[in-house]
Amino acid sequence: MAAPNRTTPHPSTFILLGIPGLEAAHGWISIPFCSAYILSLLGNCLLLVVIKTEPSLHEPMYLFLSMLALADLVVSSTALPKILSIFWFKDGAIRMDACLAQMYLLHSLTCMESGFILAMAFDRYVAICNPLRHSAILTHRTVAKIGLGVVLRGVVLLSPHPFLLKRLPYCGTDVISHTYCEFMALVKLACGDTTVTRAYSLLVAFLTAGVDFILIVLSYILILWTVCMLPSMEAQLPALSTCGSHLCVILVSYTPAFFSFLTHRFGSSVAPYINVIVANIYLLVPPMTNPIIYGVRTKKIRESILRLFSIRGLPALS
Repeated sequence: MAAPNRTTPHPSTFILLGIPGLEAAHGWISIPFCSAYILSLLGNCLLLVVIKTEPSLHEPMYLFLSMLALADLVVSSTALPKILSIFWFKDGAIRMDACLAQMYLLHSLTCMESGFILAMAFDRYVAICNPLRHSAILTHRTVAKIGLGVVLRGVVLLSPHPFLLKRLPYCGTDVISHTYCEFMALVKLACGDTTVTRAYSLLVAFLTAGVDFILIVLSYILILWTVCMLPSMEAQLPALSTCGSHLCVILVSYTPAFFSFLTHRFGSSVAPYINVIVANIYLLVPPMTNPIIYGVRTKKIRESILRLFSIRGLPALS
């Protein structure tokens, strides 16, 4: 006799499958994942050290960048060790409380990352549209308040997520077709009514990344309007060049985030492994590329890094 479909209100353990359909290639896939994690750790740690030790970088833009780097470090370290254990040792077991904690950390921290990117856009807006009052508006006290507000927003708005998931009954299987405990991947395992859970998730997504993106677009519309009012191309290009690194970070961060969000909720025809790969790109690529973008494109950071290595006895590049 076939075993009946079981309902487990509080399963003790979930099994993370990895990338469904590509299990045989996990060993090869782990190479870029591990490389991205190492680059993320090195790049963001170096960025934090340089910003802390170089007084000329104690400006609002770089302080917000250090907050973003710290969030990137925690995001990578929350997800990647478990992902690599799945790829290398086929160790996909994760206790429910640990799974919910991982889910909460990842989603709250990615919410904070979005907020820090918005704060950097606000800094660029003030610097270009109201340069004479930039230092008066964005004092260190104001920067600290904005950073604290971004952190509290992520902590508070995402706090109901673990409780909403824990109250749901889970049926049949405890296998999560993902590399980490993602919110919608867990919702899809539930056999109860998930209307409230899904609705709250959509509301939070709009109030965080959605609103942030709208405000970032508005800030750049105002920036472009101000730049276009400048009398010459020689005056316009330097103003726009200060936004180049930030625009690259926006593109790298929001493109996979929105694609992952939309395909998880509305892309039922998209292959499951595509959803998982894009979700992992969102966790892997921004933390790895953000310090590279700012290190290569920002003269102050580049020169500070060279000075740091020169002080430690390494010859600085000319």
